[in-house]
Amino acid sequence: MPQGTKIGVVLFQLGGPDSLEAVEPFLYNLFLDPDIIDFPFAKLARQPLARLLSAGRAKKVQKCYAAIGGKSPIVEWTHRQAQALEQALRPSLDARVVVAMRYWHPFTAEAIQELGRDHYSELVLLPLYPQYSKTTTGSSFKEWERRFPTASFPNVRVRRIRDFHDHPGYIEAVVERINESLKKFAAPGEAHLIFSAHGVPLSVIQSGDPYQAQAEETVRLVLQEGRWGLPHTVCYQSKVGSSRWLEPSIHEVIRRLGSQRARQALAIPISFVSDHIETLHELEIEVREEAEAAGIQQFATMPGLNDSPRFIRALAELVRAAVGRETASAQG
Repeated sequence: MPQGTKIGVVLFQLGGPDSLEAVEPFLYNLFLDPDIIDFPFAKLARQPLARLLSAGRAKKVQKCYAAIGGKSPIVEWTHRQAQALEQALRPSLDARVVVAMRYWHPFTAEAIQELGRDHYSELVLLPLYPQYSKTTTGSSFKEWERRFPTASFPNVRVRRIRDFHDHPGYIEAVVERINESLKKFAAPGEAHLIFSAHGVPLSVIQSGDPYQAQAEETVRLVLQEGRWGLPHTVCYQSKVGSSRWLEPSIHEVIRRLGSQRARQALAIPISFVSDHIETLHELEIEVREEAEAAGIQQFATMPGLNDSPRFIRALAELVRAAVGRETASAQG
C-alpha cells in the first residue's frame, strides 16, 4: 500500500436508546426495518405496524432500561472499541474508525458525514456481529448502500467483512472471557456452559441464512480451544412475536437444567460482543431469577468482550487482512 494512504473503518452495530425517552423511537426504527419484519404487502403496512408495536412495547422496555441505568451502554462500548481499534492499527495503518448504528444515533448517515471530512483510499466495513445474518449484518450493509454517496468518494475502494465467527483471535477472546468467568465459581469443574445466541425466526434460517450454522461453529471452536470438558448447551434468546424462532430458548434450557439438578451455570452471550440490554437485563436479571427459581445455586453471565485487548487485536487483524496488510501486522 502506498505511503500516505488513509483507511476509513466503519464499525456497524445495532445501537440502543441513549435515554428512556429514546426507547420508543428506537423501537420504531427497529420494527420499521424490512429485514426484521417482512410479509406480503408489508410495504403498505410497515409504518403503522411499527408505530403500533413500538408504542405497545415502549413502557415494558423502558422499565428494563431503567433497571440498567436508564440507557443502553452499547454506544459507549462501541466508541471505546473504535478508539482502541484506531490505536491498534496505527503502527501499520493511517486509519480513522467511525461508528454507524442501525437504529439510533449515530446513524449510518452520520458516520458517512464524519468520513466526508477527510480523504480515504479505502473504506473497510466491519459489522460487530460475529455471525452473519441478513437481519443484522445484511441490514447494516443495505442501509450503507442506501446512504453512501459514491460520487462524494471517488476512487475509494470499499471492502466488506461479512463475519468473523471463526477468526482465531475472536475465538481466543471468548475463551479468555469464559476462563475469567469460571474463576468466580465455587466449583468451576462442575459448571454447565450455556451458549446463548440472539434468536431469529426459523423462516430466516430456512431461507438460507447461515447464522445458526455459524453460531454453532463458533461454539465448537470455542470448546475446542477452551478444552474444559464441561457439559454445554447451545440456545437462543430475545424472541419477539408469535412466529417460530430458533430453539431451544434459554428459558427452556434453564428449566431443564433445574430438573436435572444442575447446580452451577454460566451463560455465554455468543452472538454479542458488547454488553447491552440482552446481556445486562435479559440474562443477568431475568434469566438469573429463573435459574434461582429452578434451583441452580450459582448462575453467572459472561461479560461482553467490550474493549478486551485480545478482541481489539482480532478486529485489527481483520482490518489489516481486508486491506492486504497482514505482513505489516506481523512485523508490527
